[in-house]
Amino acid sequence: MKQIVEPETGGDPATGRRFVRLSLRELGRRLRLAKGTVRRLLGKAGFSLRVNVKRFTGPPHPDRDKQFRYLRREREAFQRAGDPILSVDTKKKELVGEFKNHGRTWRRTAREVNAHDFPQDAQFRAAPYGLYDPTCNCGHVHVGRGGDTPQFAVDAIRHWWRRRGRRQYPGARRLMIEADSGGSNGCRPRLWKYALQRWADEDGLAITVAHYPTGASKWNPVEHRLFGPISINWAGEPLDSLDKMLGLIRGTSTQTGLKVTASYTDKHYPLKVKVSQCDFSQLNIRYHATCPSWNYTISPRGP
Repeated sequence: MKQIVEPETGGDPATGRRFVRLSLRELGRRLRLAKGTVRRLLGKAGFSLRVNVKRFTGPPHPDRDKQFRYLRREREAFQRAGDPILSVDTKKKELVGEFKNHGRTWRRTAREVNAHDFPQDAQFRAAPYGLYDPTCNCGHVHVGRGGDTPQFAVDAIRHWWRRRGRRQYPGARRLMIEADSGGSNGCRPRLWKYALQRWADEDGLAITVAHYPTGASKWNPVEHRLFGPISINWAGEPLDSLDKMLGLIRGTSTQTGLKVTASYTDKHYPLKVKVSQCDFSQLNIRYHATCPSWNYTISPRGP
């Protein structure tokens, strides 16, 4: 058996675990043994069933380390000045209705839900946009039922600022946003920068944006400090209504003192909105010397 599986064997050098590509049926056919016997032999030889592990993020960007160092310096400068910092991103869209939610809960009987996750059976598809403030260990989730567009992302941040941010940071005239390099708040969409400019003009706020390198979104604090606890809190609970979804978000807490608030909007955001070159050229945007495609500041325009 070892001679047969040797060419089809892989392994983990760190743990010593090994896996074989051939199926039990094929190994049994070659060895002329029953599948149960093959299973026991493989177990004694250190083999077991394994699933794929997502690990590779593609070739690293040449400015990856430089950007991480720059992010740290900018964050420390804002914290020393007492100015707000936000880590933002959109959580996975969720179907609101009687759908299975991964995880387990203590129950006498299992909760019965829909056999299939068909979007047409949902009340609506929710887009939770998360904002995490690392200074005070506070999070906010703005839930929308429209598309995950740059306008929706900026509205979520503006909603947090007007309801909580400017009261928590009185007198602050600038804000730092840490965001992924893709998606609705990515470094490429013109509409993201255009919407930020309109907000900066309205509130007189200078907005500095620093994007994480491509393939490095898991280092964005909102992922593991806000979305992680929320996913654990509602694990195994079907999100069968909007009120329940918002309640589970607001009820999220950790031993480190995380506090989470939530809000909802039913505003419709049109897709594929284009910003002309003329409108884009009027933005009051300053690209930083270090990794300018990822770091920039949008300041209010004059009257």
